[in-house]
Amino acid sequence: MESALTTEEKIRQAATRLFLEKGFDGTTTRDIAAEAGINVALLNYYFRSKQKLFDSVFEEMLLLFFAGVNTVLRQPIPLREKIVALIDHDFTTFRQSPDLVIFVLSELHRNPDLIVSSIIDAEAKLTTLFQEQLEEAHRAGLIRSINASHLMSIMSANTQSVFINKNVHLKLWNQTEEQFEAFALEHKKLIADMIINYLFIT
Repeated sequence: MESALTTEEKIRQAATRLFLEKGFDGTTTRDIAAEAGINVALLNYYFRSKQKLFDSVFEEMLLLFFAGVNTVLRQPIPLREKIVALIDHDFTTFRQSPDLVIFVLSELHRNPDLIVSSIIDAEAKLTTLFQEQLEEAHRAGLIRSINASHLMSIMSANTQSVFINKNVHLKLWNQTEEQFEAFALEHKKLIADMIINYLFIT
């Protein structure tokens, strides 16, 4: 059993690297097998097809991301700090895996059915939890009334845009990696400042 789990994890890790780099259409089962150090027959034994492997990897990546958001939302900290922590979570995720944003967006454009029930349920629970926290803060007179989906979209989209446009910074604006890093950190702070300044009444 331990050997089988190890082989499956090797396949998942290899597939994740290649799918992020090349996307679904640009990756073959032979590529994944070679990256994992196994043969195609063994890969098919575990996952039957490239589509099944991709679906599994895609779902796992999004659920891991949502799990991180859930951890932040459940922290017993003031809402102001929580918003900063949510932006930090998005920023850290995309900074560590800058191809993730483009990968997710392009693959969802290719196949919207990748949003399976487990992903829908996880996102709905997060939105409901955050909405409850926002409504509590609104009743306390701390913030304006706002829909959690709007706020999460604003935070996520503004954070994602930095990494989606990284090549613009490096090539068109002639930034070095160090300059881009400094710009991204400054951008993260601006996102938090603008949201907090708009949202909080007191």
